[in-house]
Amino acid sequence: MARFWRLAVLGDPVAHSLSPVIQTAALKYAGLDGTYERRRVDQAGMELAVADLRTGLLGGANVTMPHKALAARLADQSTEAVTRSGGANTLWMEKGRLQAHSTDPDGVRFAWHQARLPVDAPVLLLGAGSAAAAALLGIEGQEVWVSARRTEAAHDLIARVGAEASVLPWGAPLEGAVLVNATPVGMRGESLPSVLLQEARGLLELAYGHGDTPAEQELTYRNLPVASGELMLVGQGAASFAIWTGVEVPPSVMLEALEGHKSE
Repeated sequence: MARFWRLAVLGDPVAHSLSPVIQTAALKYAGLDGTYERRRVDQAGMELAVADLRTGLLGGANVTMPHKALAARLADQSTEAVTRSGGANTLWMEKGRLQAHSTDPDGVRFAWHQARLPVDAPVLLLGAGSAAAAALLGIEGQEVWVSARRTEAAHDLIARVGAEASVLPWGAPLEGAVLVNATPVGMRGESLPSVLLQEARGLLELAYGHGDTPAEQELTYRNLPVASGELMLVGQGAASFAIWTGVEVPPSVMLEALEGHKSE
């Protein structure tokens, strides 16, 4: 009898998540029977979901804000990406033990490649939270500067991840840099400091909302490369799907599903 894959994304809020769109398309492409649902959970709900994973009621789970650190703590084994970033976005059972991994760095690398962001440019990473930590892993090996509203938070992030990076004051520009926005700024129509955009050579938005952010709009207008949060979503989602099922689904399948969803 063929396995039925019951998958979910866990978080709060979670109603906006497009993960069901891309993962349902992946299941169909792979010829696997299954569902992928959104679960709005608090800490107790996370513990119940982990119990479902342990008993096989859930075959795998993605974890989004604010529970990535909790997911790492609830797991039996964590990968280096989880240890260094401080959070997990992918949970599954293997050999009787709950495994935790972060595919967010995979999402960063995929978005970077897909949007053809320059690899020889310095990177100005905005933010010092869990998204910024995952981004630091994804761009490891490049020249990176971190900028946060609290300078000490930027220093703490670099030390926590164990990354090679320097710190710039919030709002200070870096000429010719690719901006990596790991803050919520832009999700509700706010603008990043204009001087940052004026000096930028490209942009990667880690989050996604309703339509392009003002920063995406400006850099697109100037014909500069822009990687949306949806590209990040696809990159990390494809990596998670491969971990759960052992099937590597072309990211184009997920991208097409997102385009179809937008046109509905």
